[in-house]
Amino acid sequence: MHVSIRPIGNSRGIVIPKPLLTQLGLVDQADLTVEDGALVIRKPASPARAGWADAAKALALQQDDALLLGDFGNEGDEDLQW
Repeated sequence: MHVSIRPIGNSRGIVIPKPLLTQLGLVDQADLTVEDGALVIRKPASPARAGWADAAKALALQQDDALLLGDFGNEGDEDLQW
């Protein structure tokens, strides 16, 4: 697909057709990189640990959040004052 590079204020830009945005699943943001002389547009990576809090809450509601290894201490814990 051929697109024109247009002036946008002091910058230049392209308009990405809606069918391409839909095909890529892009809505409001994208990651841009240059790879081997090509401009590459990708969906942004999910933030680290995204969804972990909701998953932990769901496990707690199902009462499926027991410790896998049980409760164990470290050497010298008995000397600590709480």
